[in-house]
Amino acid sequence: MNNSSDARSLAAIDLGSNSFHMIVGRLKNGQLQLIDRLREPVRLAAGLTDGHRLKPEVAEGALDCLKRFGQRISGLHPDSVRAVGTNTLRLAQTKDCFLDQAQDALGHSIEVISGIEEARLVHLGVAHSLAEPGGRRLVVDIGGGSTELIIGEGFEAIHLESLYMGCVNMTQRFFDGGTISKTAMKKAVLAARLELQASKQSFRRLGWSMAAGSSGTIRAVRDSVMDKGWSDNGITSESLKRLRSALVDFGHADRIELSAVNEDRKPVFAGGVAILSAVFHALEIERMRHSSGALREGLLYDLLGRIQHQDIRESTIQSLAQRYDIDLEQAQSVEETALALARQLIDSWQLNQQDTERWLHWAALLHEIGLVIAHSQYHKHGAYLVEHSDLPGFSLGDQRFLSVLVRCHRRKFRKSSMEALPGGMRENAIQLCTLLRLSVLLHRNRSRSAGPAMQASASKHSIRLDFPNGWLKHRPLTLADLDLEKKYLKSAGLKLEYS
Repeated sequence: MNNSSDARSLAAIDLGSNSFHMIVGRLKNGQLQLIDRLREPVRLAAGLTDGHRLKPEVAEGALDCLKRFGQRISGLHPDSVRAVGTNTLRLAQTKDCFLDQAQDALGHSIEVISGIEEARLVHLGVAHSLAEPGGRRLVVDIGGGSTELIIGEGFEAIHLESLYMGCVNMTQRFFDGGTISKTAMKKAVLAARLELQASKQSFRRLGWSMAAGSSGTIRAVRDSVMDKGWSDNGITSESLKRLRSALVDFGHADRIELSAVNEDRKPVFAGGVAILSAVFHALEIERMRHSSGALREGLLYDLLGRIQHQDIRESTIQSLAQRYDIDLEQAQSVEETALALARQLIDSWQLNQQDTERWLHWAALLHEIGLVIAHSQYHKHGAYLVEHSDLPGFSLGDQRFLSVLVRCHRRKFRKSSMEALPGGMRENAIQLCTLLRLSVLLHRNRSRSAGPAMQASASKHSIRLDFPNGWLKHRPLTLADLDLEKKYLKSAGLKLEYS
């Protein structure tokens, strides 16, 4: 993006398990300035049933919040807004229709991200908020349903972990009803230490020169211990111990008298303190400072990177291709043909050119990734690797979409694969899969020469390829492949014609 004097507004929305946050920034002359913040405590995690469905009253409150957020950003272009759901939506998304309702209320799409992607974005937000981002750091973020731990340096995350414990679910387990006893606090800290057991050695081994906490829980702890004079700079292990004793003395969440802990945080504060205490113990932290940057700031800067053509997703795909020794020349040949077809069908299939080119580029690059496991059924192996790997920058929905493109690039066109996608994405997935399939077919001989100068046309339910005169006559294998492909595409509701 050039350094225009024209200002552009960007918004980032974090649908957390405890609170929903939104920040709005203004991009002008290449610089990002925060201009608005909104936060509402929705307690999404507390409204999740054992069957991973949201209680109606909690869902209703969350949707009302999103309507208010939606009004604030109603004038923004979809490319200027990113909204993500974290732990509770990860649990609820397959069991509930809440996500569809949430997107309607907000007026923008919502991505559900993995815990590792959440950790990456948290670190990015922290790194951008520190006065001196240099040096290796430990970052801790305690959310409502999960806790993220990151070792990072500069703006890069080196090691990431996401643990299924947050201030809401920890409170539900050990401080249900608001009672805070010495026994309950000890049990809560012990449970959190057990969650940390598997990862603590790797973090200690990497080491850090500074520890930072980025959540509202950690800010409230920092302010509380400093207000009481238990620490003169950040949070220390001793000040945290005194805070735990104070909470036990209060005896109940309603009786917490700490000016830094507001009314909506009191019900879940003891759970957050227990987790932070366990983190301090497991990682042998001496002192922790608070960072004003968190997930939503990281999300905003990640969005800015996409706008300025510094998309982490491209780096992720290139890294994956290198790790699995992809045949880059074959991938490039397939991509070029797929893009040539797509550009002829932009209008007839009503394709978004930028999105189409991006997805075909990534899919072409990864379509043979499954060969690292076995040639037999390699499209299935590849789909599994794409869907279940940690892919920085990608939401879980994005990974599933890319996985479907890889899965359906050859052999039978499985409708069951498409059914894993939201309804609005299925038609586009079929179209892109078709382009990828035809390109792979035309480059079966793995020749480095350019593909044929063919003409492509299409209607909603058909596609036609016109090859140069006599071209197919001298390529009986390609003709046989097209005859078979005609049957495959018919099962997807597309008629293939060629001459």
